[in-house]
Amino acid sequence: MTVQMNVAEAKAKLSELLAAVDAGEEVIIARGGVPAARLVPVARTGVRLGILEGVVSPASVPDFLEPMSEDELAEWGA
Repeated sequence: MTVQMNVAEAKAKLSELLAAVDAGEEVIIARGGVPAARLVPVARTGVRLGILEGVVSPASVPDFLEPMSEDELAEWGA
């Protein structure tokens, strides 16, 4: 089902329009009776695993569980 309303009414009912879009309805916002915009849901994306693949290698990440050397401790003021 398509819902069409003018800008002023859309401003007053924005939450309802977003709920309608989430429910799969097409929402058209008109200006002076002429369609001006269509509300559509944003494509949902999942978590992007491997976003740093090829940028960071395990060899480039220090082993934080290893004790610091005397030089490293001195740099930290310890």
